[in-house]
Amino acid sequence: MLLLTRKLGENIRIGDDVKITIVEVKGNHVKLGIDAPPSVKVHREEIYERIQEENRRAQGLKPEGPDSTGPETK
Repeated sequence: MLLLTRKLGENIRIGDDVKITIVEVKGNHVKLGIDAPPSVKVHREEIYERIQEENRRAQGLKPEGPDSTGPETK
């Protein structure tokens, strides 16, 4: 994992198309601005996990977790 330190108003570039800007810092909260082309999906982690779970269910797979054994058998 790459760790970077940035100050308010500074940017991080990912490739040629993604720019992340530090917009606001309040206590332990950081607000980020993300400029990315529509082809790059950007989600908060909890939303990404929900999407992945919904995709697994749509494919008839059990949720991931300690009791998960793979595809459901009927």
